[in-house]
Amino acid sequence: MKAIALTAAAISLSGCVAKDIVETAITVVKIPVRIASAGVDAATTSQSEADEKRGRELRKADEKRARDEREAAKKAAEHPQSE
Repeated sequence: MKAIALTAAAISLSGCVAKDIVETAITVVKIPVRIASAGVDAATTSQSEADEKRGRELRKADEKRARDEREAAKKAAEHPQSE
């Protein structure tokens, strides 16, 4: 009876160990792929990221133009040219 119980325990444990070995092997194989894809993702810019960056640049340029216009109008009001 003990021999049957030990055999059953050994068989069930070997399945768990085999499963763990396979899962570890899969994880080890996935690591270089994840690292490479992270590197590619960091090195490239998606279209939406490029659009957001361009939108920020346009907003900043528009804000600067409006600020410059306000400053010019303020200076013109302070120092009117007499004809």
